[in-house]
Amino acid sequence: MSSTHSPHLLFSPKKKSNNNENNHSFSYEVISTLESTGVHFRTSIDPGSYVPAHLHHAIEIIYLLEGNLTVIMESSVREYHAGECILINSDIIHSTKCTSPNKAILFQIPLSFLSLYLPNADQLVFNLENPEESAVRRTKLDIFKETLVQMQIANDIRPEGFILRFNSLLFEILFQLYHNFSIRVVHGNQTQRDKDRARLDTILNYIRQNYKQHISIEEIANVAYLQSGYFCRFFKKCMGITFLEYQNELRLSYIYQDILSTDDSIKDILERHGFTNYKLFRRMFFEHFEMTPTEVRKNRNAT
Repeated sequence: MSSTHSPHLLFSPKKKSNNNENNHSFSYEVISTLESTGVHFRTSIDPGSYVPAHLHHAIEIIYLLEGNLTVIMESSVREYHAGECILINSDIIHSTKCTSPNKAILFQIPLSFLSLYLPNADQLVFNLENPEESAVRRTKLDIFKETLVQMQIANDIRPEGFILRFNSLLFEILFQLYHNFSIRVVHGNQTQRDKDRARLDTILNYIRQNYKQHISIEEIANVAYLQSGYFCRFFKKCMGITFLEYQNELRLSYIYQDILSTDDSIKDILERHGFTNYKLFRRMFFEHFEMTPTEVRKNRNAT
């Protein structure tokens, strides 16, 4: 991927495994960039996933076509249903949970791309939801959703001259976002914000690459060129949870997907992803999914 923002992680299920080999039956995928546009767009069919707290330097839009999706954003938890459209602004910490299959249009607009056409794009905040929603705003949102669907049709079918059609719809939806769903907010000390964002990117990338192993506070603090005490405060301030909690959340997301997509034993799956505290795992798992791993598998086999 050519853009520099942190990728949004998606699960891609593969063939079930009936042995104990140390092979992953799924992979985290990066939403593909359309080379002719610089944005990320795809139809997502999710059989079940948990994506822990993360951020990316892009506006993310999820239009649910079927099923439900739970989104935790800035300490607010909400379940979205088919027909609803979710917008997550750039650099907003969020997580998602899908406990039953859903289908959605998934669309990311990197801030670097938006900045090519809108001055000071990093000062724009977008909002599709409005507590005082009027008939005019509902009409604008319906038009916005229909434009997304037309983009999906063009992207899925890829007719001759596809890129002309897709790009015309892309710029139409950017125009709608800018005029109908944005406000301008000037952030203080943008230089420090950019520095903190770059540092957090380095930290999260290192954790993703090494999450199976024990990572000490000293080790991860050195990656960020910070003293241990300052690192802990910095990470909690940025992510809303401690470093250890985040590492376990990331492990849990992989474990949950392996439970859904393989027949490997729970013990083998936990070892594969570096989760050594079984009691803590069971507590975290039940808190997130309100079921035991065995019950999740029974539900999977029943569908």
